[in-house]
Amino acid sequence: MYGPSSGGPERVQGPEEHRVPVQVDRSPILVIAGPTGTGKTALALAVASEFQGEIVGCDALQVYRRFDTATAKPSREERSRAPYHLVDCVDPMVDYTLADYVVDADRAVAGIHGRGRLPIVAGGTGMYLRGLLKGILPAPARAPELRIRLNGMIARFGPVRMHRWLGSLDPASAARLPPADVQRVVRGIEIALTGERPWSSALVREGTWDSGEERYPTLKIGLHMERTALVRRIEARVDSFFEAGLIDEVRSLLASGVPEDANAFKAIGYREVLAMLGNRLPPDQVRDEVKKNTRRYSKRQRTWFRKEPGMHWLDMGRGVEEVASDVIRLVRDHGGLLPSG
Repeated sequence: MYGPSSGGPERVQGPEEHRVPVQVDRSPILVIAGPTGTGKTALALAVASEFQGEIVGCDALQVYRRFDTATAKPSREERSRAPYHLVDCVDPMVDYTLADYVVDADRAVAGIHGRGRLPIVAGGTGMYLRGLLKGILPAPARAPELRIRLNGMIARFGPVRMHRWLGSLDPASAARLPPADVQRVVRGIEIALTGERPWSSALVREGTWDSGEERYPTLKIGLHMERTALVRRIEARVDSFFEAGLIDEVRSLLASGVPEDANAFKAIGYREVLAMLGNRLPPDQVRDEVKKNTRRYSKRQRTWFRKEPGMHWLDMGRGVEEVASDVIRLVRDHGGLLPSG
């Protein structure tokens, strides 16, 4: 049996702590990616069981402790079936970034390779996967006082107007981000106002983002599902969030001192419940709002991963066991993916 932190450090450093990047050793990894609700966790566990693999989470919200319900975090029982990394490991007060993730994921992958095991990177945050595979430049330092003022301006002027402002400062970033992605719009403005270069040029190492050699040899598995079936799964999942006590979880998090502007509260499910508790969304509409926003997010994920080169797309409508058999065959056929000996 494996504990939630087996095979790796019990917690991930916060961005205020010193992170030392590890040397990427060019050993291969398996990636399992796809929209929310397609069964990435179940498939990753099946493959890990076959090859004694270790799973590295690739989800921007599942890293946060105590945000358990609407993040669809793997359960403790699931995490007991294989060593898991970068899940349930960051304090919700921490502003965990893409740069933090890349360093932590590199460290996790290096440790897994060192133990002679197969790293399985599984999750649905496309930006995290892209950063891990392509690499990033260090982002400009944060400006907390400016961030507070910008958040106030969001509340005053709204996301569309702030997105227009980003467009005037950094057109490339504005073209990449929708107005609804308030957190990154604010970060883009912050960098444009304080950095030596706009965010669009700071995000990536020239020549390796969307082109050039990836940092790891990778077998990429992309999961999809017929749209009607996926919508049914999404809506059933959202219903299960509320039945599992999502509203009480949000109340408990607030009572423990987690501020409403914490990164994790921007997740779908949490932000709608916050709006309801703040009388900004009628209680009888909150569940439908979460379902609608989750469907939209799933569509954005599908669009993102369809642009990822080299994906082997598999239909999870066939069932976990059948798809796992295909992945196991692909892993065995992929030269060098399995540790020798």
